[in-house]
Amino acid sequence: MVTINKNPLGTLPIWQKKVYCTVQLQQLKLTQYKNYYIDHFTFEERVVGISGLNGVGKTNLLDAIHYLCFTKSYFTNSDNSNVQTGQQGFRLEGLFDKDGEAFKIACIFRGQNKKEIRCNDLEYEKFSQHIGLFPCVMIAPDDVELIIGGSESRRRWLDTLISQLDAHYLQQLIVYNKILQQRNSLLKQFTETRRVDNSLLDVLDAQLAPAGQAIFEERRVFLQALLPVIQQHYLDISGTEEYLQLQYDSQLLTQPFAEGLHQSRSRDLAAARTNVGIHKDDVVFLMQNEPFKQFASQGQRKSLLFALKLAEFDVLREHKGFSPILLLDDVFEKLDASRMGHLLEQVCAYTDAQLFITDTHKDRLQEALNELDVMHQIISL
Repeated sequence: MVTINKNPLGTLPIWQKKVYCTVQLQQLKLTQYKNYYIDHFTFEERVVGISGLNGVGKTNLLDAIHYLCFTKSYFTNSDNSNVQTGQQGFRLEGLFDKDGEAFKIACIFRGQNKKEIRCNDLEYEKFSQHIGLFPCVMIAPDDVELIIGGSESRRRWLDTLISQLDAHYLQQLIVYNKILQQRNSLLKQFTETRRVDNSLLDVLDAQLAPAGQAIFEERRVFLQALLPVIQQHYLDISGTEEYLQLQYDSQLLTQPFAEGLHQSRSRDLAAARTNVGIHKDDVVFLMQNEPFKQFASQGQRKSLLFALKLAEFDVLREHKGFSPILLLDDVFEKLDASRMGHLLEQVCAYTDAQLFITDTHKDRLQEALNELDVMHQIISL
């Protein structure tokens, strides 16, 4: 494990750049997306509050914004799950302003895995070409899995963040996952047929190792800079002096990936799956040298979650030169008044960031935004 214990106070991330432009979503059209048959929204202010009872579509509205930024839902990988009941497909269209230049983004799903993503009426050849153009950060109730759940959720969070910054990383990740799937299928086939062809594994290993090694190196360097930023945000949100230890855990820290694949081959054949690689990596949180998720209070877990998300926001903002769109779903129910105040103060300190925040209580939402003394818009669903 690599442990980062450096006190982050007074330090700056290595990717820091001057913010030079702004991004704002001005209009959103939804057709047959989840509970929206046909609807249209205009966003006039930088800070947008969305109020309404549970089940009216607040979360779905935020998810539609996320879809326009990432070409997929935040909550599911199945586009069929996003189609309104009884319909065959859906369409999302958003009008973005990026430093005075207009971008019309359209996402059309026609069913049967037929999907199109267009920018100013030009269709992308690959969806990956869109990733990073309009970055956004979303915080939702189930995100606590980042803290208490398995390593897969933390890898997904890390990969999503780096992919918005580095197109080469995203391509390496696509290659790695494709070859890993092929290798696991081949291992399973060997088990079923009881016939092993090591030459085929040699070919796949020769393709898998460079992609995996590159991803590992990128993650390691990236986390060295990111983890102190997480620590600082945790201190700010929690309002305490609790000091975290953050570790990057990877099998590749002790040996090159190609060597690990070679040594693990017999075990892989027996298990019919690949046991070594960056798909096993994790980010481990400790407090007083003890696993954070095992003894931390609910408030401490929530503080760490928001620290992760705000660190994600920071790195995107500094690298891109503009603030990502920030989506906060139902956060009032998840934080006490003190932590909520710290969070909103930090969020609204970025005067160029567009913020969407939902709550079931309009008066509570209105009061919180009034206290921040920022221009805002309240949409009631």
